[in-house]
Amino acid sequence: MEQTMIQIENVNASYGRGARAVHALRNVNLSVQAGEIFGLLGPNGAGKTTLLACLEGLHRPDRGWITVNGLDVTRETDQVKRQLGIQLQRTALMDDLTAGELMQAYAAMYEIFPSKAEIQTRLAQFGLAEQARVFPRRMSGGQQQRLALALALVNDPAVVLLAEPTGVLDPRSRRTVWEIIRRMHAEGRTVIITTHSMEEAEALCQRVAIMNHGQVIANDTPARLITNLNRQPVESRTQDRAANLEDVFLSLTGQALIEEEI
Repeated sequence: MEQTMIQIENVNASYGRGARAVHALRNVNLSVQAGEIFGLLGPNGAGKTTLLACLEGLHRPDRGWITVNGLDVTRETDQVKRQLGIQLQRTALMDDLTAGELMQAYAAMYEIFPSKAEIQTRLAQFGLAEQARVFPRRMSGGQQQRLALALALVNDPAVVLLAEPTGVLDPRSRRTVWEIIRRMHAEGRTVIITTHSMEEAEALCQRVAIMNHGQVIANDTPARLITNLNRQPVESRTQDRAANLEDVFLSLTGQALIEEEI
């Protein structure tokens, strides 16, 4: 029997008050199963980042509720945070600490104190064995992203939230990160990914929710989303072969995507 890891019920969220309030989420309902890789697709401003912020306990919904592994995010925030591993869209790594020292510092926040050998083993799992004594500013973009993923797992989380984990990477680095995400899945973790790339969603996700104007307007497997719309598959070729979400979405639905930042 499938276990529901994340339940989102009638969530509404906004920024500001009164006439100037920006409504970022509107009656969002989603259910994510344990061990699933779940994708959130949509343009800038669709509400993906706000939904992750609500999941992380960083933004309080105006209405509705969210549970993670049976814990209420609003009332049991500290317990929920211990269940989560988070990789932000832009991770600010402390430049005066090496990769190994960052692993120690992040683990200590969860009252976990790994040995140097354990840290070295974990870095090696992310292809960073030779970077243990290297400062992040000396690393490539792909190495920094892999380090951010390693840091997201220091507390052995049940749920991993990844905000556009490959958005700034070259094709080779992107494939490396995909393999890391697949390994997270093989370890039994629940993974939620926000992305603009349909190719990425098809490669990684069991199910995908497409968001626009703060609403979930489609939710299914990537293949069924196309089939249910009774359209032919759409190919969008760019230099790095990643499909452009906005072209795909317009082709499938005929709906325009908003571009405001939320």
